[in-house]
Amino acid sequence: MNGKTSRLTNQALRGLAVFVAMLSVAFFATGLAEAKKQKELTIQDQPGYVPTAEEEMLPPQFRPQPVFFRTNEAPGTIVIHTDERFLYLVQDGGRAIRYGIGVGRDGFQWQGLVKISRKTEWPDWRPPPEMIQRQPYLPRFMAGGPGNPMGARALYLGDTVYRIHGTNQPRTIGYAVSSGCFRLVNRDVIDLYNRVPVGTKVVILQSAKL
Repeated sequence: MNGKTSRLTNQALRGLAVFVAMLSVAFFATGLAEAKKQKELTIQDQPGYVPTAEEEMLPPQFRPQPVFFRTNEAPGTIVIHTDERFLYLVQDGGRAIRYGIGVGRDGFQWQGLVKISRKTEWPDWRPPPEMIQRQPYLPRFMAGGPGNPMGARALYLGDTVYRIHGTNQPRTIGYAVSSGCFRLVNRDVIDLYNRVPVGTKVVILQSAKL
């Protein structure tokens, strides 16, 4: 192989390498976009809808279960991993009870440190003005009950407008769909409600954005 042929071959290989790298980036970007699409869910609130027992049977990964959990937080603390769609109730011995949750959609997610300031059974629902602006058909007030979008229980987070609460839309668990609150199916939020007192520390975490 002469020098000219060798240079042409090296140029071709470099060109092929660049093409493969660009193709990989394109596939990676497409994969990220698809994953984000799968994790977000555009769905309207359904005041008055009462889900069936079958609808409230979540996929195995979102059902409450004990898991190993490394944290410096004390037992009894609630740790919410927004990106994972999981809420952890820290236990002794490096373990936690993990619950599947629905979280705020893009633009409504947040992080911080708060405490549970109040607990309510079958809370009333008063959609905020910005929600009514997006969904004008919503009632301005709805008393607590099985068809209430706030679900069976609500745990209020500090002096914010956000809550950990139930839902009458079990299919939203595992997705980014709310206006910043964290939702569990009614059976699970009742279990959590019974385990934690007012004053419980709540840590809301998000993964770093690249």
